[in-house]
Amino acid sequence: MPAGAEGWQRMYPYFLVSQPEGQPAEDSRFWFADSMHWSRAVHPFDSIGAEAVYYGAGVNSARSIALPSALGLDVRMVNGYVYICPLPVTDPAEIERRLVLFQERAGFYYKNWDDLYARWQEKMLVAVRRMKALKFEPLPEFEPLEVVTEGRGCSVSWDLVENYHRLINDFFLVWQYHFEMLGLGYGAYLVFFGLCKQAFPEIEDQTIARMVAGVEGIAFRPDDELRRLAKLAVELGLGEVLDSRDSPDEIFAALKRRTGGERWIAEFEAARDPWFDYFAEYGFMHDQETWNGNLVIPLQGIARYVGLLQAGEEIDRPVARLQAEQDEIAGEYRALLTPAEATKFDEALGLSRAVFPFIEEHNIYVEHWSHAVFWEKVRELGQVFVKAGFFKETNDLYYLNRFELDQALFDLVESWAIGVPARGVQHWHAEIAERRKIMTALRSASPAPAYGIPPKEVTDPFAIMNYGVTTERVADWLDQTAGSNNDGQLKGIPVSPGVVEGLVRVIRHEDELSQLLPGEILVAQITAPSWASAFSVVSGVVTDIGGMMSHAAIICREYAMPAVVSTGFATTRLKTGQRVRIDGRKGTVTPL
Repeated sequence: MPAGAEGWQRMYPYFLVSQPEGQPAEDSRFWFADSMHWSRAVHPFDSIGAEAVYYGAGVNSARSIALPSALGLDVRMVNGYVYICPLPVTDPAEIERRLVLFQERAGFYYKNWDDLYARWQEKMLVAVRRMKALKFEPLPEFEPLEVVTEGRGCSVSWDLVENYHRLINDFFLVWQYHFEMLGLGYGAYLVFFGLCKQAFPEIEDQTIARMVAGVEGIAFRPDDELRRLAKLAVELGLGEVLDSRDSPDEIFAALKRRTGGERWIAEFEAARDPWFDYFAEYGFMHDQETWNGNLVIPLQGIARYVGLLQAGEEIDRPVARLQAEQDEIAGEYRALLTPAEATKFDEALGLSRAVFPFIEEHNIYVEHWSHAVFWEKVRELGQVFVKAGFFKETNDLYYLNRFELDQALFDLVESWAIGVPARGVQHWHAEIAERRKIMTALRSASPAPAYGIPPKEVTDPFAIMNYGVTTERVADWLDQTAGSNNDGQLKGIPVSPGVVEGLVRVIRHEDELSQLLPGEILVAQITAPSWASAFSVVSGVVTDIGGMMSHAAIICREYAMPAVVSTGFATTRLKTGQRVRIDGRKGTVTPL
């Protein structure tokens, strides 16, 4: 625990923090930092994400589709960071019992996948619209007259309480939707990966992945919009305006003075809804921005593409090449199989390709569109507290967890109703000041990638495919934590082939992407989908976490860029300006 962070445990719900009576059992398990979704120490209110995510993951894996060899992912806050623990099923009899349930339930989903996905999309859009409709308005001096004349008998202040509960409920609901089909999607991948490994023991994981990954869909749409706008800017002769370091207001003012500028602005505005409701990171923390919230981000992406176009480079995604490559690789391996084996291969590959759109696109609906609305509404609620004099500033809200905020909200409306000062004002002003100091201390330290006793085998599909937490990676992380690797070389999962040397650029936040220079090696805890335009600048990618089907892996294969993910320590052991060699086939990062 960093100095100055004493007492951090009280900021979070008790069930997210280790308790003395459960400590021995928890220490005997394996925990790894979910730095993919929470790259920094988490404010108390933001811990709602850890609750919702792993409730949704657990209920789906363990209780709904009944994965045979894995339960849910347990979750704890440790020094302000989110750690999770895969829970395997090891009893053969229990695996068999669960397998019967799984086959029936998974079979139904696989058989009706397209229809269920269409229904899923509509459910998500309904939830997003419902959250958007919620209102958090300041408390009036008196109830509106219509409360009396319409005989409502219920205060408008109660709308605040009800709408807060509705917002929280919908946040948890969309995270159940998130996992409704995700485990089955990753399960289909694992079956295909296993079949290929059995038939072709020497085949590389990234080769298998290249047969599966889709190349079209709404997951790529936000970045495609940036490319489209860059092309239009060059066509209209506006490239130099966008390729400036001016503020968004200055850029738009300059565009309005240019022929074609109004047309370009209209196209930009049309793209914003919904494609710029897109987080710079993953949208799990209140201080992460959407493109709509910070127009510098998409404008920088457009400027990067403008620069490439003006240099004569091609910026279109190589969709035709990727599709041809998929079919070519699959055909080569299929030709080596017997007819019976080829039939199984076709079925497994077909299912993996069928589930891929959901795997890539679900984030748009959940982490981006629904989270964008959620944080917007939370900010509106914070403004209600500020206007009432309960909080000094809107950001004070995030130093309370969701249960404490519920109490504070009732304190606010009851004291307003009675006509007395809210009792929480003095209490929370002092406590928030203390929690600010604690959060500063927590964010000054980097989390260990993992701790505890490693399992004999990692079986959870989310841990393997998304996080890159495999049996081998666990052992290597713990070895490196113990200091057994003294040569400085980092090992990870090779996800895109090629060898490249270059200077490191450690990126901890998307605001820093503008610092990237051509040919540098991008090193980050994880890359976010919105970083796509930066991939056109760098020569290689290294991440702390991420699996074979993580976004970083998929995009690097698309760009034919050497990449190593799940190194565990890259952002803490490599420094900007350091020269390294990446081997995207061996999975090594070697300081030079």
